[in-house]
Amino acid sequence: MKTATRIQRAEVTNQKSGSRITPPRNAALRAKRAFTLIELLAVIAVIGVLAGLSFPAIRAAKLSILRARAKAELTQVESVIERFQQKLGYYPPDNPTNWPLNQLYYELLGTTNIGTVAAPVYLTLDGSAQINGANLPTTFGFAVTGFVNCTRPGKGDDVAGAIPFVKSLKPSQFLLTTLPGNPTVLGSTIEGPLMYLSAAGGKLNPWRYNSSSPRYSTKSYDLWIDVTAGDKTNRICNWSDKPLVVGAPY
Repeated sequence: MKTATRIQRAEVTNQKSGSRITPPRNAALRAKRAFTLIELLAVIAVIGVLAGLSFPAIRAAKLSILRARAKAELTQVESVIERFQQKLGYYPPDNPTNWPLNQLYYELLGTTNIGTVAAPVYLTLDGSAQINGANLPTTFGFAVTGFVNCTRPGKGDDVAGAIPFVKSLKPSQFLLTTLPGNPTVLGSTIEGPLMYLSAAGGKLNPWRYNSSSPRYSTKSYDLWIDVTAGDKTNRICNWSDKPLVVGAPY
């Protein structure tokens, strides 16, 4: 009874003084709730799993874009070669001793012999490349002594004129190489197991071309490029709609 009286007196005193006694709250509710160590580790683990799932998908997307780009460039070169055949009646000659190091660039762009019959010097019709005739056998094979799509010295209607089958190549699609004779080669900047270099440090993955003894497109020609796709080599070619995983060069 005395205790109750003291409490009532205290309440009356507090009311007179204008103060209010706030009953204590639960400390856990009053404080902001923080993550525990276990919860933080769980969140980190979930993020790691999501990252592990997304990285392969991103990598696969990049490889798909790379293959699609190589396929598009293949289609472009094919169309130019076909125009060459339709106009001249035969496919551009190749280099049977070295499929990647071929004379496609000169044949498809067309050349003019700005030298003489005895000492030819070939210049592409657009002026982008020049090569001495004396270097052709060493560069493109002993059987190559000139270009078939070429305007030769002379006058009159009996002199055949070269035809430019390619008029707009990107700088990344050809390269003045450091190979013997310094030939300009047709190719792509997509990385591959074989890359030709320029004196300025440029790189080019050359198109492989076989019109003299094609193994797969036996009625026309074999055209392909090997590109690095992850840890594998993919062959983008005109005899398969899908990339081929290869372990050895052709």
